Amino acid sequence: MQYKEICFGAMEVIKMAAAYVREQHEKRSEFTIEEKGRQNFVTEVDKKAEQILVNGLSGLLPGAGFIAEEGTSNTKGETYNWVIDPVDGTTNFIHGVFPFAISVGLTENNEVVAGIVYEFGLNEFFYAWKGGGAWLNGSPIHSSQVARVEQSLIATGFPYTNFTYLEQFMLSMDYFMKNSHGLRRLGSAATDIAYVACGRYDGFYEYGLNPWDVAAGILLVREAGGMVSDFAGHEDPLFGEHIVCSNGKIFKELQSVIQKIMLSP
Repeated sequence: MQYKEICFGAMEVIKMAAAYVREQHEKRSEFTIEEKGRQNFVTEVDKKAEQILVNGLSGLLPGAGFIAEEGTSNTKGETYNWVIDPVDGTTNFIHGVFPFAISVGLTENNEVVAGIVYEFGLNEFFYAWKGGGAWLNGSPIHSSQVARVEQSLIATGFPYTNFTYLEQFMLSMDYFMKNSHGLRRLGSAATDIAYVACGRYDGFYEYGLNPWDVAAGILLVREAGGMVSDFAGHEDPLFGEHIVCSNGKIFKELQSVIQKIMLSP
């Protein structure tokens, strides 16, 4: 498997989907919006963009399966699977607020081996392939060098359907507001994680996530020199519904704080 070639091929497919999404964003009052659940929306744009991605990626790697948010194709492959979010940050997209992004990851036996996040607001392609480092619009990127949480800028995402950890989450916000340079929330987990990879954020955590939210970002952060786990410190958060990631220097401190607060009885 030539991971680099697959990664660049996937980027060409994403460009086609992105052109459609961008066109529709300019006339957002004209498309239909469905409510999948409380504060959880899908538009016809999500569905059409996902179809473009599935069609293009199917030709790029015949036999690969799909784990796709909108269910265009959920036929699992034995070895390879594309993990797709056609519009990460749909609520932002509906309201005309950036960021929102396309996120595509490729797994090989459940290990992410290629990952791409395209963020519309700044026209940025974040991408990585296994062993090839992490890149942004043709330039290599690296996670930050901040050495302590108290010196860091942390990002998170607010729960909107799963309120299991809401009390603990509010405590975590209190902690980072008081013990870091600040706490941010963009509304697109894929973008948040990409920002950790390129050093804009020093760390990120969120719960209630799905594989398509994090697949590409997991590889981006690791190839950029950062670290990723679930709240409990397990190194494979792809299907774990919660994630913490940061540069390598603050990871142990950040993960320990989040585990203590978020997983307390």
